[in-house]
Amino acid sequence: MVRKFLVYKSTLIHLIPKFIPDFFYICVRKTLSGGPMQLTQLTVLNFKNIREATLAFSPGINCFFGKNGEGKTNLLDAVYYLSFCKSHSNPVDSQNITHDADFFMLQALYQEGDREEEIYCGMKRRQRKIFKRNKKEYERLSDHIGRIPLVLISPSDEELIREGSEERRRFMDMVISQYDHAYMEALINYNKALAQRNALLKEEGFADEALWDLYEEMMTREATLVFQKRQAFVDVFSPVFEKYYQQISGGKETILLNYSSHLQTSDLVIRLRGSRQRDSILGYTTVGIHKDDLDMELDGYPIKRVGSQGQNKSYLIALKLAQFIFLKKAGNTTPILLLDDLFDKLDAKRVERIIKLVSGDEFGQIFITDTNRENPEHLLQRTHGSYRIFLVEDGAITQTES
Repeated sequence: MVRKFLVYKSTLIHLIPKFIPDFFYICVRKTLSGGPMQLTQLTVLNFKNIREATLAFSPGINCFFGKNGEGKTNLLDAVYYLSFCKSHSNPVDSQNITHDADFFMLQALYQEGDREEEIYCGMKRRQRKIFKRNKKEYERLSDHIGRIPLVLISPSDEELIREGSEERRRFMDMVISQYDHAYMEALINYNKALAQRNALLKEEGFADEALWDLYEEMMTREATLVFQKRQAFVDVFSPVFEKYYQQISGGKETILLNYSSHLQTSDLVIRLRGSRQRDSILGYTTVGIHKDDLDMELDGYPIKRVGSQGQNKSYLIALKLAQFIFLKKAGNTTPILLLDDLFDKLDAKRVERIIKLVSGDEFGQIFITDTNRENPEHLLQRTHGSYRIFLVEDGAITQTES
């Protein structure tokens, strides 16, 4: 009997949810010209609770204040969407359309150096979304990922600490995939082979030995590349992360970020062959890079167990600022930085250190949300940099006097 190969649909959009050694193979997405990426103008129609807005932004810091539920985070999500082709908070595209509307539209102008670029996204109910760059539609959405580099720091980042290893793997995948296309392809191919092996595990009766070998060798080949790139990433990323945490905390605590993988101790193909019987009983594959993790420690203990709310948030902000610098070095451009609800759970000293950090030369355009205008404004005035302040009320966004 001729066996049909299983088809497993996997795209970069599903993989992303979200300093380079010389040996590290990099396929950096071409941005524009190597300077800081700046969002100069944004038009929003029928996106969540924002019915209509056309906004011009500062090349420095842009603050959005208003009560909870007014649309501050939705505005940041619109900016995020134009970088990653999806919402950060709701993966179901049709649910991002304003309730009584038939479509949503996002259109933005970006500046990098002396060049300008237009990005457009539109979607009608029961139709696919359309993404265009300079009025030309993308054939594959994955071709856009990394073209507008962006880092988001949000309350949902707590899942990196609180939830299981899948969240931490997603973080690594999101960062590395933005500058390394070979990594992205290897991860997609690994997941295809993993799905095919899992299907074999659920079948009754004897499966062809050659099929087991084929899928396990495919998994091993792709996993080896992913493992090497994850390990290289963490080795270079960790010192930067530790530096930022010390600056935010004032040097009061010690932290550690450690990568753990089955491939650190044995050849994956051997472990896969040895686990066939057990995996058949369980119905899924128990070894491989899909079980990798990042161990997060504070003063020698898992931060999940001992960290306070302020320490956890400081840890996560340091993690994302290190991600920002990593992407900047890898892609030769300065990403856009989004800070959602920055001031919550942090004491005044830590907030002041963070604002001072992101106002420095290493960072570029920044978007901040908060419920209280006074929180960011008095700190921004002390930085003497460029900034704009916007009021958000029931989805309406207006610039105020600074």
